Amino acid sequence: MDSQCSSSVGSRATLGGVGNINSTVISSRIESYEAGEKKCISDVRRTFCLFVTFDLLFVTLLWIIELNVNGGIKEQLKKEVLEYDYHKSFFDIFLLAVFRFAALILAYAVCKVRHWWAIAITTAITTGFLIVKVVVSKLLSQGAFGYLLPIISFILAWIETWLLDFKVLPQEAGDEISENQISNYRYLSVQSVPDREPLLYPGPVSEGQFYSPPESMADSDEDLDDKHDLEKPIV
Repeated sequence: MDSQCSSSVGSRATLGGVGNINSTVISSRIESYEAGEKKCISDVRRTFCLFVTFDLLFVTLLWIIELNVNGGIKEQLKKEVLEYDYHKSFFDIFLLAVFRFAALILAYAVCKVRHWWAIAITTAITTGFLIVKVVVSKLLSQGAFGYLLPIISFILAWIETWLLDFKVLPQEAGDEISENQISNYRYLSVQSVPDREPLLYPGPVSEGQFYSPPESMADSDEDLDDKHDLEKPIV
């Protein structure tokens, strides 16, 4: 009897431990899944990175068209790159687009920064450089591209600032709050589930459980009749 009680208590402890292990495994899986989700870049940040790439490609395309229009790409590359002149060359506007692309992609795609300081630096440098170049240089006397390239670079830089400050950062902050609420709800739901024990527990098999059934009355009556038949004298 004592062995049966001890075995039942041990089985209950074992099942309770299994329940705790299951809840721990479930919570760890939820945490790993949420960590995997957080590592992925958000859709709005991906859109911002695509727009930054479009900024670089569009300014590069305009600069190549300007080189081809003014007398051939090779000659104009030699004139604007090798013989660089701040007052007449568009090469620095192209380098400014490369600087914006490298800084913003490094900050918001690779490092996944959640602050506006990087876009503030690139926009301030772009704005100041373009204003000084338009005032000091002689780009306005070189035709349509003297107006087009500075204006396009200025507009694209401020669109990037607006997109990050009013779309990317607020939406990611809201998504993070909702994800934290969902993770807390999942964790509490896993922890609040009681460790239910089954109604029946497998007990140890004892020798007393194996017994032979008692002899039936029908079998005993038949045996008595056979004995009476044997005792009768044979005629």
